[in-house]
Amino acid sequence: MSPRTYLLAAGAFAVGTSGYIVTGVLPAISRDLNVSPATAGQLVTAFALAYAIASPLLAAVTGRWERRRLLVIALLVSAVGNALAAVAPSYELLLVARVISALGAAIYTPSATVVATTLNPPDHRGRAVAIVFGGLTFSLVLGVPAGNLLGGSLGYQGVFVLVAAVSVLGAVAVRVGIPTVAAPPTVKFRDRFTIAADRRVQYVLAITVLGCLAAMSVFTYIAPLLGEIADVHGTTVSLLLVTYGVGAAIGNTVGGRVTDRFGSRRPLLVIMSVFVVILATLPLTAVSAVSAGIVLFVWGVFTWSFNPPVQNWLIELSPANSGLLLSLNASGIYLGVGLSGIFGGVVINTAGLGALPPIAAIVAAPALLCLLLANRPSKRDRVPARTPELAVAD
Repeated sequence: MSPRTYLLAAGAFAVGTSGYIVTGVLPAISRDLNVSPATAGQLVTAFALAYAIASPLLAAVTGRWERRRLLVIALLVSAVGNALAAVAPSYELLLVARVISALGAAIYTPSATVVATTLNPPDHRGRAVAIVFGGLTFSLVLGVPAGNLLGGSLGYQGVFVLVAAVSVLGAVAVRVGIPTVAAPPTVKFRDRFTIAADRRVQYVLAITVLGCLAAMSVFTYIAPLLGEIADVHGTTVSLLLVTYGVGAAIGNTVGGRVTDRFGSRRPLLVIMSVFVVILATLPLTAVSAVSAGIVLFVWGVFTWSFNPPVQNWLIELSPANSGLLLSLNASGIYLGVGLSGIFGGVVINTAGLGALPPIAAIVAAPALLCLLLANRPSKRDRVPARTPELAVAD
């Protein structure tokens, strides 16, 4: 495994923290800008939807750019967005700043994933994807709690300054430590999106959207949910979320390793099946602090082992269009994230908090059908193409 992959993961940590950090400083934003918590929460939705819309479009527009340069620019755009967020005098300008940050993240994550697979041999591709997404995992596990902790002393403005600084450091690390990587072979703008018409691609992307929507709709409301079914609050909830984060870190690593060993299909079938069962039974199993800790750990493992096989499958479907496909998958992730808060809120208001996990399981269940359909041979199948070798120069 190339050690340079970890530099790409560091950049993923920067843009991931940029995306998740609002969750940790939401009360401070609500108070200082005199907006309701629900209104402040739309900053998360704006980031997610901007990412979902921009990712495939920017992947097409920047398709001819040298990859290292593209990664550096993406991190700097993220830094600019966070710096603007730190000085924004109004909610409206803060919203614009969040959209700018999302544009940087939308470019960086799919591009870094492709570069990581280029820097490593094919039989380590799953692990390379997992390492890059490990940066996103740690941004959730470490970045959000750190933002919540530091927000009290620095204010949300100081937290955004720190995130901007981390993004700049990430850009410097990528510029110094990553070799130049030529852009993939030129493909016409219109032809770049032809691959999206492949039904197998559509099914895999549907798996991503359904899985993320189900997972994040429950995770968004996990604190009040644990309070209702396990009667735990405050510090205990924070400790339980740490167990989820530990499981997420382990699951991300395991997902990469099993993908390299068994391919994408079989691991993903197991992951999704267990994932659905965990959600469906969560109100019955997480009934005490101890059992909730176990359930959240296992849930974290299977939720975050999801990404490596999905990304690897998309690369296999069309190596020449891997950058665009990973951008579409990233859009699917953030589309699910962006809709999760709305979906969860509707379920809670209509059926109650305890009904959220089982209903989320029902939403995720069709992903199993999509998985089986995506695995069926296409009429247009050809002999699998080798992943194109991008020119890498030290």
